[in-house]
Amino acid sequence: MPAKSMRNRNRNRNNVRGKGSAVTRNKNDAMRILEGAGQAHLLTALAARGATDLADIEPTIRRVVADVRRNGDRAVLRYATRWDGLAKDEPLRVPEDDLHQAWEKTDPELQHAIEHAAGNIRRYAEWQAAGALKEWHREIEPGVDVGQLVRPLESVGCYVPGGRYPLPSTVLMTVIPAQVAGVKQIRLASPHPSQATLAAAAFLGVHEFYRVGGAQAIAALAYGTEQIPRVDKIVGPGNRYVTAAKKMVAFDCAIEFLAGPTEAVIISANGDPICIASDLVAQAEHDPDALCIFITTSRELAKNVQNEVAKRTRGNLIAAQSLSLRGAILLTSTLQLAAGISNLIAPEHLTVPAALVGEVQNAGAVFLDEFTPQAAGDYVSGPNHVLPTGAMARVRGGLSVLDFVRIIGCQQISRAGIQRVAPPGIVLATAEGLKGHAEAFRVRGSRA
Repeated sequence: MPAKSMRNRNRNRNNVRGKGSAVTRNKNDAMRILEGAGQAHLLTALAARGATDLADIEPTIRRVVADVRRNGDRAVLRYATRWDGLAKDEPLRVPEDDLHQAWEKTDPELQHAIEHAAGNIRRYAEWQAAGALKEWHREIEPGVDVGQLVRPLESVGCYVPGGRYPLPSTVLMTVIPAQVAGVKQIRLASPHPSQATLAAAAFLGVHEFYRVGGAQAIAALAYGTEQIPRVDKIVGPGNRYVTAAKKMVAFDCAIEFLAGPTEAVIISANGDPICIASDLVAQAEHDPDALCIFITTSRELAKNVQNEVAKRTRGNLIAAQSLSLRGAILLTSTLQLAAGISNLIAPEHLTVPAALVGEVQNAGAVFLDEFTPQAAGDYVSGPNHVLPTGAMARVRGGLSVLDFVRIIGCQQISRAGIQRVAPPGIVLATAEGLKGHAEAFRVRGSRA
């Protein structure tokens, strides 16, 4: 990484480290405990954070996206062989026979796990669809019938990361809601996909899988190439380069949201420190820039969790780095205050006591009580693991069936109805100076 880029990333990390900690850190502490001025400084920085700082890489991504848009497959193949490990004679699209063979060669235990997770994810998505995607029509006043139509998108591109860890779970989380919504054309893109990733795609009946990642994959899906048809929307998590590319194509191809490094907040007054620490370490191992915060009213529990984290990060270098740089334990006087702090942070993942759920306003996904591991949401419980970060949980939740449909307003006015709505309609149109609009009401009124 260029020196300037590294300086920028270090500065961003330091912005959320906090100053003036009320508790002195030992060299072996994996997380610091903050209260008073140190806690206030940290919360101010967290409240102002964005999804991720992309300024240093945007010029490079702009060149890649423009190159793919202009030169199509030639550019995609050049980048894929350079960055994605694609062999020069290897096709971008994975043959369907290879997908099926990947499933057949997969260990039966992993097959069962995929089937189990997919069943819960599909059932949850179907419950979402039953409650939120109904078409309806009602008479809003005599002669005026209104309603909504629900139509699936024609095509979506699902991006599946393939860098530090292969993520077959992301195949399940992105493809299944699209299938439940009724999307006909689902295209997957992932650099050097693992057998498990290919097997998950095969199990779901995916026909189009492309061995390409990064900005070049996003550009190809957004604009289309000779081998990769364009899509209406791109979903799925990725690194900073994927996120920057999604930002650049967002006015030409829809995206769900920009996502940054993993975030987790846990609130507890008397929980099991082993369970709490295990969740913090689990989310921290995603990325050295992951943000993990524990909020408690108990100084004793804070210290026990701090010690347990220190033990559980030995040998887990990514989690140790993340929790040392960006992890924190915050002491508060009440659980209600803890919930208020969490709402200010608006984290991707939030674990709270079930009795406190009414206080939750801003979170990507909520996990109730200590026997609900955040990892369950990553894999098997059903709700989606593609979640907003960078405080975007203030305005939306995670990926859902609703991301794959269009809600279309519909209305029908009878001759009797036009007599009721034409007079106020004419008044409003005239007030805006739109004579044609007023006339459209007037001519119908005269013919009713």
